[in-house]
Amino acid sequence: MDAEGIPPSEPRWPAVMALLSVGGLYAGLPEFLTPGPSWLLLVLLIPISAVGLILHYRRKHRLNQLFGYGLLTLVTIALVWSLGLLIAALPDHKESPKELLCSAAALWISNILIFASWYWRLDGGGPHQRELRGAHVDGAFLFPQMTMNDAAWRPGFVDYLFLAFNTSTAFSPTDVPVLSRWAKGMMMVQATISFTTVALLAARAVNIL
Repeated sequence: MDAEGIPPSEPRWPAVMALLSVGGLYAGLPEFLTPGPSWLLLVLLIPISAVGLILHYRRKHRLNQLFGYGLLTLVTIALVWSLGLLIAALPDHKESPKELLCSAAALWISNILIFASWYWRLDGGGPHQRELRGAHVDGAFLFPQMTMNDAAWRPGFVDYLFLAFNTSTAFSPTDVPVLSRWAKGMMMVQATISFTTVALLAARAVNIL
């Protein structure tokens, strides 16, 4: 803790960079896969993320948390919308094989980044609540370090990114058991989105061959 008795703050830049990366990936999608200009999401994410950082550094934690929820809801809706448009476009063959591959890859990566951000934002009440508690002993996920009695350990964004990556590739949490019902539900949604994206690629590849 610092001189004021406040625990050291977890860096927020990994979570911010993850969401800005989603905006960048979204900007690279063909226009027919976005409800508006493909660059619009990135333009919205930059100022909203900046406001969230300002609120964090000013210790407006509750307001920052609400901003985070709103931001994640926005990018999640954009992801599901674009996936729906991609599915609808398949029968008409609007996309070239190269566009399909790039678009599906962008949505698959976005899925990982978005759900990693959700897990990071929600687990144990969010990053600020985890900081206040110090050691992470009670959360929605049972990380291996939690069984080692390490009083100084708590998960960071990379831990949730690894969890989300495993969910999208193996369709399971692998080495991190899921304890909470809300976490189980979200991981089912993430795995479904990932499986749908991969299935689209496989179906289109068979059709091309």
